[in-house]
Amino acid sequence: MSKVEDFLSKEEEQEIVEAIRIAEKNTSGEIRVHIEKTTLKPHFDRALEVFEELKMDATELQNGVLFYFAVADKNFVICGDKGINDLVAADFWNSTKELMAKQFQQKNFKQGIVDGILMAGEQLKKYFPWSVDDVNELSNEISKG
Repeated sequence: MSKVEDFLSKEEEQEIVEAIRIAEKNTSGEIRVHIEKTTLKPHFDRALEVFEELKMDATELQNGVLFYFAVADKNFVICGDKGINDLVAADFWNSTKELMAKQFQQKNFKQGIVDGILMAGEQLKKYFPWSVDDVNELSNEISKG
């Protein structure tokens, strides 16, 4: 699987967007998914770059979470902004990655991503509950590079 277009079907992409909507329904946090073929940079560095490109570092409460995928590299990174990183358990992102990786090993890419999004959403809801004046600061659509 080396092409971004082959990673997920249109239906699977819509299910992921719906998972983001559900996860964000109860929080002021923001979740994005970015998929690209490959990167020459270290994956974590590229994920941080995408985080900034998508303006995820501009959320009011620093509570954005990015799921970054380099499909040809068979690698992914989860990055949370300072606000959420300061509050979740030290091993939260790694345990989320492990849960997702178990699905990926069985070629259940969509389900792995949905599981990760919903886990992140639970933590965001816990620390950044939705309030009546919340606005969706960032798009829920999957971005591609």
